[in-house]
Amino acid sequence: MSASKTDKSEDGLVIAGRHFSSRLIVGTGKYKDYAENAAAAEAAGAEIVTVAVRRVNLTDTKAPMLVDYIDPKKFTYLPNTAGCFTGEDAVRTLRLAREAGGWSLVKLEVLGDEKTLYPNMIETLRSAELLIKEGFEVMVYCSDDPIMAKELEDMGCCAIMPLAAPIGSGLGIQNPVNIRLIIEQAKVPVLVDAGVGTASDAAIAMELGCDGVLMNTAIAEAKNPLLMAEAMKNAVIAGRQAYLAGRMGKRLYADPSSPLAGLI
Repeated sequence: MSASKTDKSEDGLVIAGRHFSSRLIVGTGKYKDYAENAAAAEAAGAEIVTVAVRRVNLTDTKAPMLVDYIDPKKFTYLPNTAGCFTGEDAVRTLRLAREAGGWSLVKLEVLGDEKTLYPNMIETLRSAELLIKEGFEVMVYCSDDPIMAKELEDMGCCAIMPLAAPIGSGLGIQNPVNIRLIIEQAKVPVLVDAGVGTASDAAIAMELGCDGVLMNTAIAEAKNPLLMAEAMKNAVIAGRQAYLAGRMGKRLYADPSSPLAGLI
């Protein structure tokens, strides 16, 4: 196993040589305000927060700023290219992010259309290659296609992030077989990104062997975002523990919990 792949016997997550104790990454959009967003990130126990560079104020000091609520010294900011539909836009956005905040660890997503927000894999591959050549450490949002995932890993992406379902849909993991295939072949962390709706979805992702889960809408649009954030934290921990424990095999017929031999 490559040293860059998270050691399954340890609790920590390693991405591009950076160590994290939490396997839950949360977003910074759709909350009623930055204060609620910050409280949710705390409740989730997250150490990484994604920041949509094109939508979040990072430079105008006269307007409310995310950094005033979510301390970049405490949380790792992960700039992403949400809202980009071409490779050029994605690359330009992350270049600006690096200039503004010095960030090199980034999340790349290039969308195909506004209706599905499904990743455009041709543009994703093209922009990922360019960003890696420029020294970025690229965590990449992608389709749940094992072939595409392998191409991105071989190119040098530091984490593969297949969607569970369309962004913001809350449908949960629609193709567990492909997610499992991606995990089995990967030598870098695999994190489910997009489509998680509730705690059981996060637990299933971790039970499949994912190294982590990224979510935003599932927490931000819950009736009680802070309680859902805590639920997601617990689900990721429980799912990870279940994966490491190794679940029992499934059987077609019953198997008694108490031995039948030696009955009185």
